[in-house]
Amino acid sequence: MTELEKYIQSYFGISQEDLAQVGALFKRQTIKKGDYFLKTGRVCDKLSFIQSGLLRIYVQTLNKEVTQLISTKGYFVTDLASLIFNTPARWTIQALTDAEIYTIDSQDYNRIGTLIPKWHELEKLFIARCFTILEDRIFTHLSMTAEERYHFFFERNKELFNQVPLQYIASMLGMTPETFSRIRKKSIS
Repeated sequence: MTELEKYIQSYFGISQEDLAQVGALFKRQTIKKGDYFLKTGRVCDKLSFIQSGLLRIYVQTLNKEVTQLISTKGYFVTDLASLIFNTPARWTIQALTDAEIYTIDSQDYNRIGTLIPKWHELEKLFIARCFTILEDRIFTHLSMTAEERYHFFFERNKELFNQVPLQYIASMLGMTPETFSRIRKKSIS
C-alpha cells in the first residue's frame, strides 16, 4: 500500500475496493528540485499527494515573495480555489527538493463521486480539514507574538530548519528575515 493509500484509508476509512478505485486515478510523478508544479496565473487542473520531498507555495507581490506554506511528505498540494472554480491560480508551487508525488487531474477528481457514492461526504470532511488547518494558522498569527510563532513552528517542524532556506520560513511565519534571525539567535544562545 502506498503512502497515499494509507492516508486515504486512515483519514477517509473507505473500503479496500473503493481505495483501489481511487488510488488507480492517481499517477506517480517526479518533480526535480527547482521545477514548478504550478505558476501564478495558470489554471490548476490537478491535486497531488506528496510521497517525498518539499514543495513551497508562494506568491510574488510588488515588492516581495510571500510564502504561504512549505508542503511536506503526507500532505496534499494544489491551488484549491483554482482547482474547484477553474480560475487562474493565485499561488506558485515549486519543488524545493526532488519530490515524488501522486497526482490526480481535475477530470478524474470530479469522477470520484460517480465511482464512490459516499465520496461527497468524505470530500466535505477533507475540505473541512483543510479549512481547519488554515483557521489554526490564522489563529496563531493573530494570537501569538513573533517569538511564540517561531517556537510553536520550530517544535513541530525542526527538520525543516535544515532543509529549507530560512527566509521562506520567516515569510511563512509573517516575519522579516531580520526578525526571524534575531529570534533564532536568541533561541540558540
